[in-house]
Amino acid sequence: MSDRSAGLAPSRVTAVLGPTNTGKTHLAVERMLGHASGMIGLPLRLLAREIYERIVRQRGAAAVALITGEEKIVPPRPHYFVCTVEAMPLERSVEFLAIDEIQLVADPERGHVFTQRLLHARGRFETMFLGAGTMEPLIRRLVPDVEIVTRDRLSTLSYAGSKKLTRLPRRSAIVAFSTERVYAIAELIRRQRGGAAVVMGSLSPRTRNAQVALYQSGEVDFLVATDAIGMGLNMDVDHVAFAGLRKFDGRRTRWLHAHEIGQIAGRAGRHLRDGTFGVTAEAEDLDADLVEQVVEHRFDPVEAAEWRNAKLDFDTLPDLLRSLTVTPQRSGVSLTAEALDETLLRRLIKDEEVARIGRSRGAIMRLWEACQLPDFQKTTLDEHARLAKDVFHALTGKRGRLNDDWMGPRFAFVDRDDGQIDQLSARLSAVRTLSYIANRPDWVHDAQGWRDKTRALEDRLSDVLHERLTARFVDRRTTALMRALNVREDTFAGVADDGEVTVEGQVVGQLEGVRFQMEKGASALEDRTLRQAAVRAVTPEINRRLGRLAAETDEAFSVTPDGAVLWRGVLTAQIIATPQGADPFSPVVRLLGELGPTPARERAKRRIEAWLAFEAGRALRDLRRLRQAVESGALKGLPRGIAFRLIEAGGLIDRRDVERDLAALSQVERRTLKSFAIRVGAHSVWLPGLQKPRARHFAQAFLDTPLIPATPDLIPAPPEPPSPRLLSAHGLRVAGRWLVPVETLEKMADLRAANHGRLSDEALTDLGWIADQAKQVIAALKTERARLPDKPGAAPKPVKDSPFAALAVLTEAPPARPKRRRPRRKATT
Repeated sequence: MSDRSAGLAPSRVTAVLGPTNTGKTHLAVERMLGHASGMIGLPLRLLAREIYERIVRQRGAAAVALITGEEKIVPPRPHYFVCTVEAMPLERSVEFLAIDEIQLVADPERGHVFTQRLLHARGRFETMFLGAGTMEPLIRRLVPDVEIVTRDRLSTLSYAGSKKLTRLPRRSAIVAFSTERVYAIAELIRRQRGGAAVVMGSLSPRTRNAQVALYQSGEVDFLVATDAIGMGLNMDVDHVAFAGLRKFDGRRTRWLHAHEIGQIAGRAGRHLRDGTFGVTAEAEDLDADLVEQVVEHRFDPVEAAEWRNAKLDFDTLPDLLRSLTVTPQRSGVSLTAEALDETLLRRLIKDEEVARIGRSRGAIMRLWEACQLPDFQKTTLDEHARLAKDVFHALTGKRGRLNDDWMGPRFAFVDRDDGQIDQLSARLSAVRTLSYIANRPDWVHDAQGWRDKTRALEDRLSDVLHERLTARFVDRRTTALMRALNVREDTFAGVADDGEVTVEGQVVGQLEGVRFQMEKGASALEDRTLRQAAVRAVTPEINRRLGRLAAETDEAFSVTPDGAVLWRGVLTAQIIATPQGADPFSPVVRLLGELGPTPARERAKRRIEAWLAFEAGRALRDLRRLRQAVESGALKGLPRGIAFRLIEAGGLIDRRDVERDLAALSQVERRTLKSFAIRVGAHSVWLPGLQKPRARHFAQAFLDTPLIPATPDLIPAPPEPPSPRLLSAHGLRVAGRWLVPVETLEKMADLRAANHGRLSDEALTDLGWIADQAKQVIAALKTERARLPDKPGAAPKPVKDSPFAALAVLTEAPPARPKRRRPRRKATT
């Protein structure tokens, strides 16, 4: 691309050299945009896409072309070309030309391409090579007229030593050298630190950009990547940690070179912000001399560039092979090792059919093109050779193109987005192969149509892969909460009207009254993070609620039979009860929840206890009055003893237990008991005021025993005798194997007395404890009545398993005494 033959001034050649974070790529882009036309070659498709989008934002899509092996976006009249180094259209003449990462001339696989660009690619007015300082001696030797510009790093890079993965600082990048290792580290980071973004060279630009955006936005604080991040990908990384110091370079597993460590470690720090690097606990610590080299950016200079003859001879297959092995005739370059394309060529020409077809110059050129097909899928050599052979046969066939019959089945095979990460990655690699083929217009019929199809499929699979990576390696809720914990002043947290608590848009639990119900986390880390974030979010609101509760009026509180205290309808406290029944006039409650300052919680607790004591005095007024009379000594003698037993039992006792005391009472003492609302019935002695629904519910709230369901039917008695307090709280008496309401027993006794010892069917039906719908119960009752003895004094007929047997005994009229016949007096004369 030299213009010396046209009489123009030679192109100015500049080499901008220096470590990472010196702004070299930024400088080249700005210089290119200062010319009317330009071209920049970049080492990675990912980086090319990043630079392309940056220039599009500045100059518009119509002015910029993107050319890579798998993707071509070329508007009608572009001014600037952003390319991968291999895909640069050097036949186009541009004013400015730049090659980034020029130190890759020493790369065993791709170095010969960079060397060709270094030696022969020029812009009309300006050419710029960007790379490491280790290239300075070699560039001076290979390009004598070059101008060297050295740039210093904008920030300081220092060594931080070894750290466990779980102890790495935020905004760290962990570098591994295999896909399996990257995934394993990302999974550990997700469990221990909330999540990580994943960046690998094999990712499509769309997936890689989405993952980087995940990291750049702060949604995750960790990045797990391969050494692809060392090639100019700009991210806000504060610390780079090496998970290993050995990598497989395509031929063997070897130790990283010092300059490779420096290239990757240099990603730490951005602009004027300093960075650090180190190793994880699983990797060997770096040697002190190596650390010094990286920190001071002193590396051994590149001694020679990889080279391969670019002027190939396509006359015959032997001529082509011979031209590939031509040795360089200049110092500073060395013949590169056999690359993949040459290996494929040597394998394919052994095929008789390929050798037969490859006799013409055109066929040999097609064969070489097919051999240069990249192995994106990382398959075996045999499998990749078969693919190259298929392409060669199609290109040299009758149609000379790959038609829809060839492309269609292969496209359909990968046109699906189900499966896991590995399956999606494999399909994306296959799509990259199809995209590379579709971007060769001389290879495919309807090349533009297939480019559109493969591009759309790659975008769709890329989006799905990003979703799968995020779902697997990112816990969005935990990362959002951890970010909220680290940035207190910017945290968005709140409590909705329905009590839903959110932090950074993530629901963390429900606030009910003063009790916070935290959502269960998927891991121990999430549980800890949830708790910390939740405490920070709800504590101020709980403090306000505790203050309001302590100042509430009585109308705001209520209690349920199971001892739950409600504040404005929300469960707030629980009565501390006992099986024998707690003292309702000196209640003790447990305030639910655990958040809030202790003094505020104590004030709220005392307010609830004060309300309970006041309500107990109202609901259990008769019991309280009787208790005060006993404690003050107002009741004495036999009434005091009966009252004491009533108080102990909760207001209901069996008459048989105090029968002797009742028999010994005087009329005055009986009137005294009656004045305290004590009723003496045929079977029980009780306080009727305690049998009202409100009083029962209140008394039941202080029992730490299961409640007995309220039912109009008979209730089977439990095997263990219920406590007197439990029976009193429910107004029940034990009658044989059944529990019967005390009011029912006394009504039966009254009916018996009113009917001269008999209970008619109508009288039983009038009793409220028999449900109207239970007709079978009434029928059974009639049967039982029919079986009662007719003769006074006779024993009732036994009825097995009768629910009314016990009642029949309790309600049976005492047998009448037979009248004595007076003996007739003998008549006297």
